Amino acid sequence: MNPEPIVTRFAPSPTGHLHIGGARTALFCWAFARHAGPNGRFMIRIEDTDQARSSDESARGILEDLAWLGITWDDGPVLGDIGRGSRPVGPYFQAQRLDIYNRYVEHLGRLGRAYPAFETADELDAARRAAAAQKKTFKYPRPADVRPGEFNEARWRRAAAGEPHVVRFAMPPEGIRVHDSILGEVKFAPGEVDDFVIRKADGFPTYHFAVVIDDELMGVTHVLRAQEHLMNTPRHVALQQALTRTDGGAPFRTPVYAHMPLIFNMDGGKMSKRDKAKAARAALKAAMQKDPALTPALAAARAGLAESAVAEFLAGTSDAVEFAEALAGPFAVALPEVEVWDYRRSGYLPEVITNFLALLGWSPGMKSPDGKDVEKFDMEFLARHFSLERIGRGNAKFDRVKLLSFNADAIAAMTDDRFSERFQTWADEHEPEFARRWRALQAPRRSALLRLARPRCKTLRDLIRVVEFAMVADEAVAFDPAAVAKHLTPPGRDALAAFAQRLRALGPNADAAAIDAVVAAVAAERNAKLGEVAQPVRVGITGGTVSPPLGETVAAIGVASALRRIERCLQAR
Repeated sequence: MNPEPIVTRFAPSPTGHLHIGGARTALFCWAFARHAGPNGRFMIRIEDTDQARSSDESARGILEDLAWLGITWDDGPVLGDIGRGSRPVGPYFQAQRLDIYNRYVEHLGRLGRAYPAFETADELDAARRAAAAQKKTFKYPRPADVRPGEFNEARWRRAAAGEPHVVRFAMPPEGIRVHDSILGEVKFAPGEVDDFVIRKADGFPTYHFAVVIDDELMGVTHVLRAQEHLMNTPRHVALQQALTRTDGGAPFRTPVYAHMPLIFNMDGGKMSKRDKAKAARAALKAAMQKDPALTPALAAARAGLAESAVAEFLAGTSDAVEFAEALAGPFAVALPEVEVWDYRRSGYLPEVITNFLALLGWSPGMKSPDGKDVEKFDMEFLARHFSLERIGRGNAKFDRVKLLSFNADAIAAMTDDRFSERFQTWADEHEPEFARRWRALQAPRRSALLRLARPRCKTLRDLIRVVEFAMVADEAVAFDPAAVAKHLTPPGRDALAAFAQRLRALGPNADAAAIDAVVAAVAAERNAKLGEVAQPVRVGITGGTVSPPLGETVAAIGVASALRRIERCLQAR
């Protein structure tokens, strides 16, 4: 007899990009199912009952982010060759399952465990304000004519006649106990949870109801989710204890729950999309302090936003991520990565992201031969060693410096060919114009630039920053005015001219070592420090003061190109 399958699920709401915390949840669900071998299945379910905020574009974006990370699913929406397994448990979009939810709402109604409620939004708001005035927590007062276990025909008749209503679940008088595989026994006292809504006025189920129905009908055996969902669990368990299957009468099962630690920033704040708003707001305020002429109206015009929107954003009454992203470009704000898409766009490697995420609350508990904790591993290792017992209770800290270090190490371990392949794939998606120019380079020059850049790249995007000086036409190099003023003083100009003369004498095939020797010779004959020659040369060749070592920089673009740039710089001064 085959053992009962182990089924986990990740059920995102398609209201935006996939949050990095959601990716961690999906990864742990995937790993738990894969650890079970052929007996395990991982499912994706799209919770799109919030019709005002859900979109097909977001749903597809989330699926693409998961696939990019290597988190593949057995059952769920189809993306390429992923999804839609052999088990007939779909559809996997909740908006397509309304008939199922309505059947179970009516079922609960007949059992006397659900009832229509007719209070208006204004009436409920007034009740909340009254509770707040008395410094009490608002709890929905069950109507006097509702008695759990009895079918309330009058209320259902009013609902059938079209009177606006929601449907609420009648909570049992007993307390709820939840055994959590990470937190242990969790108790909720009687009356702690009031009669909550299971079907909204628009006819769509609430999250609490749909998730319970779907978990049962889709055979979910283990629910792994963040601790922020712990307070939802008594509602779900109460529903499970009240419900029976409409296709045979079997009682609903309660899956195994495991509530994972939350993910916080290093400063102790919860990691959220609002971090982007905080960064953009701080940068814009700093820019306005530095330049009193920069008004909210001018900032709005530069960002293509309404002045009122920028004013609200500055005041902190709005944390809209789209405002932060609109302001980021014009004001050179480096927004913190929060969503998987951010890391994709920044040039992180998916295998590094999953490796790092696995360490947020879980560890393999193994030592390497040198006695250090094992931290670097792949998805196969994670699936082989994953267990709920190794998940801690304490909150996890998202160390961005450590993640960047992981990514830099992974790039450093690549061969030049592999790095070239990964960069080209990334650039084709995220920087297509640069990718076109990169492909147009002759192979020897492209290889030289790759060798130059790779030791200086912590992300794939860094390659653009490192080699951009070489991708510009000689006649298009822009010389930074501040760098020119600082380094192309009369002594600097003389040093640059002397370097050009010696470089010309080296010939077109000079290598990096010979070029570095020329810099040293010019400095020696002037009794100057090396930097007093190198910086004017760097400005003359790249337009700025930052570049790889000069010998490698000149060799990468070629002597002839370097001389043309220096000549332009000297003439422009």
